Amino acid sequence: MTLAATTTAPGTAPPVLGAEHMTLRFGGVTALHDVSLDVRADETLAVIGPNGAGKTSLLNVFSGFYHPQQGRCFFTGTEITGKPTHEIAQMGVARTFQGTHIFAGMTVLDNILVGRHFHMRTTIPQSFLYFPWAHREELRHREVVEDIIDLLEIESIRSALVGALGYGLRKRVDLARALAMEPRVLLMDEPMAGMNTEEKEDLARFILDIREARHIPVVLVEHDMSVVMDLADRVAVFDFGRKIAEGTPQQIQRNPAVINAYLGASA
Repeated sequence: MTLAATTTAPGTAPPVLGAEHMTLRFGGVTALHDVSLDVRADETLAVIGPNGAGKTSLLNVFSGFYHPQQGRCFFTGTEITGKPTHEIAQMGVARTFQGTHIFAGMTVLDNILVGRHFHMRTTIPQSFLYFPWAHREELRHREVVEDIIDLLEIESIRSALVGALGYGLRKRVDLARALAMEPRVLLMDEPMAGMNTEEKEDLARFILDIREARHIPVVLVEHDMSVVMDLADRVAVFDFGRKIAEGTPQQIQRNPAVINAYLGASA
């Protein structure tokens, strides 16, 4: 039975995003092997595992950067396997990356406005001529962006050039741009990488705020186990492209296969 056709128990919502028996190969290397996983409504799902376990490959398949050789992916009941990245993004799958893929020469405000691209209806010539409806649409988009700026507490840097900001703030702008897309699910690839303790605490708080205020499911790939155990409702563990365990943070901490593969014998 496919994810699209799966019936759910009374009172439970169907998966928002999922993979069914997905296999991804690069030549002789198998990045993902027979992976089935779903992302439920209004949850934070952490994906953990050693380097090379297939975590980023999973996000790349979900967002359309990679196309699996076997298996299928679904988003809100619609198959998205093989769809181009822009179509998947338009459907509501937003993504942040390990690095900060933002425009260093643009202001914070303008970088976030880029995330409104899919929602803009005014054409470039209409924008230059500044027709009344173009002005009204711009005001609506700016209102959305200002709400995100308030949520992520970056009011003081809205006019700053992104290239002049520290790493932690650039990561926050990257998250703000993803939120500007009004996603229905948010994929975050190692958002804490390279951050100091204070920056990690801030970003963790914002992820919790996003869940509380916007009820957006989050898929979090992360190596910091303290962050994972604090934020995740559910954890999936990968090793050599295979999903070896799935459960609550407490269940994962006690799982012998996880301890051997990743957490270490002292966990």
